[in-house]
Amino acid sequence: MDPKPKINLLDLDKAGLETFFSEIGEKPFRASQVLKWIYQFGVSDFNAMSNLSKSLREKLIELAEVRPPEMLSEHRSHDGTTKWVLKLDEKNCIETVFIPEADRGTLCISSQVGCALDCRFCSTAQQGFNRNLTVSEIIGQLWVANQAMGCQPREQRVISNIVLMGMGEPLLNFDNVIKAISLMLEDDAYGLSKRRVTLSTSGVVPAMNRLKEVSDVSLAVSLHAPNDELRNEIVPLNQKYPIKELMQACKNYIADEPRRKITFEYVMLEGINDSRQDALALAKLLKNIPSKVNLIPFNPFPNTNYRCSSQGKIDAFRDVLISKGLTTITRKTRGEDIDAACGQLAGQVMDRTKRKLRRDSGGITR
Repeated sequence: MDPKPKINLLDLDKAGLETFFSEIGEKPFRASQVLKWIYQFGVSDFNAMSNLSKSLREKLIELAEVRPPEMLSEHRSHDGTTKWVLKLDEKNCIETVFIPEADRGTLCISSQVGCALDCRFCSTAQQGFNRNLTVSEIIGQLWVANQAMGCQPREQRVISNIVLMGMGEPLLNFDNVIKAISLMLEDDAYGLSKRRVTLSTSGVVPAMNRLKEVSDVSLAVSLHAPNDELRNEIVPLNQKYPIKELMQACKNYIADEPRRKITFEYVMLEGINDSRQDALALAKLLKNIPSKVNLIPFNPFPNTNYRCSSQGKIDAFRDVLISKGLTTITRKTRGEDIDAACGQLAGQVMDRTKRKLRRDSGGITR
């Protein structure tokens, strides 16, 4: 008879950990102690958790484990960006990226193996989709990154910001993402400010409405087009949740919070969405929504037909938006030399959708 598998404590948020301790005959406050050991001090060895009794440590060794994803490789860019390839199982890997800046350190984490959506300009989407990440595989990316950089968040917080902008659509893995976010915000775990955790979505409208009910982290929307006709083509999800519905969901998310803004992400594609008319249409669309716009230079990947807009086009587009009162910045491309830039994360995906196979055989055209 096979032994009962151990419980990976990284899969449990604080409430789940309190329940776990109650079920094994321990006081719920043990959850706070163990959370601090795991996340603030980066400890995975129960014997090293010195304020736990010997009997509890022995019980944890028997029943539980702290098992993050396995790091396969580390890649460093000339600009300081670091990408880690993490192994999840025998078939799938994901990628996680750390971007250091003068005033912050941002970790871009993944929420799915591949992506269930099919945005035409995104390398991750071209890999197809396998499955959602578990809570331990999401929060474990933060744990592994801290370990790789030799940081204990309690003593030295190098990672100050989290963006769920890596592989996958976070809102299609709603429950696991929310539990992972709760650990990011939990004072006994990482204790990040809700303003420093940003969830990026392509516009899963029902889940956006649900998100407002359970969390108020910062929201970024991958928009990329100012009208339905164009967005239907490059962000196919728009066919299910068109721009009018998406904009209403954005308004609802920040309703009654006058200081909040939605970040709109807009990848710049030469001859596709970068004209002056597109800029004017975008300004009109966002006129009544507290927002800021991130213009993202397109990052190429193999076999794509898209090209990045020229710097002159990007600057002219930005200037139109600013002239219409929109806070607009052009995102600096980071980590391009290690394929860690926006839209380039690919990992290793055992594609259940057969999307890549169909595309490579000519079944899907651009």
